[in-house]
Amino acid sequence: MTKIKICGITEVSYARAAVEAGADLIGVVLAPSPRQVTRDKAREIAAAVKKHNLPVVGVFVNMPAAAVNAAAADCGLDWVQLSGDESWEYCQQIEKPVIKAIHIMPDWDEKRLLAHLEEGQKKLGNCSPIYLLDTFAEQKYGGTGQAFAWEIARRAVAKYPVVIAGGLHPENVGEVVSRLKPWGVDVSSGVESQGVKDAAKIKAFVQAARAAN
Repeated sequence: MTKIKICGITEVSYARAAVEAGADLIGVVLAPSPRQVTRDKAREIAAAVKKHNLPVVGVFVNMPAAAVNAAAADCGLDWVQLSGDESWEYCQQIEKPVIKAIHIMPDWDEKRLLAHLEEGQKKLGNCSPIYLLDTFAEQKYGGTGQAFAWEIARRAVAKYPVVIAGGLHPENVGEVVSRLKPWGVDVSSGVESQGVKDAAKIKAFVQAARAAN
């Protein structure tokens, strides 16, 4: 069954809404972003979520590996999501399980994406991450609300654990899940109203993804 990650959680109340809706993972952003939270807030959210036995993912962008490891331990994170330009070799320095964001360039096709992931697998060996596919955007590392051509991920999804992100919302997530059957789907801006998490949209997103399974 496709896992559902609600990312960009900035308040415990939003985390509770995601938990109650049936999400599988909660994401907090510790990188520069409109949804960035402090370590104290991330720790508070993580503590609230763990009462429900849900894993918490911390999102980082181009930080020294030692700083990422320290923050992850301090905040009680279960996963580290690397959403910047981190190299394959960098991934091996992270102590928590890794979700590695891959920014899909406009000229990429199915073959180019698969080759990129295969290169990563060869370099990482047994240190294999989950791959999060998101849309490339100048000067941004996620949360753009822009979709890429999901069909190019078909072969990658069949071979590797892949999370589809970018431009998902309650009206289209079912299509992605039913057509690709990815390891997971990720949403942030797609479940917001006027820049803040919307409990009704979170519930609708989860329901649509579950129905498509």
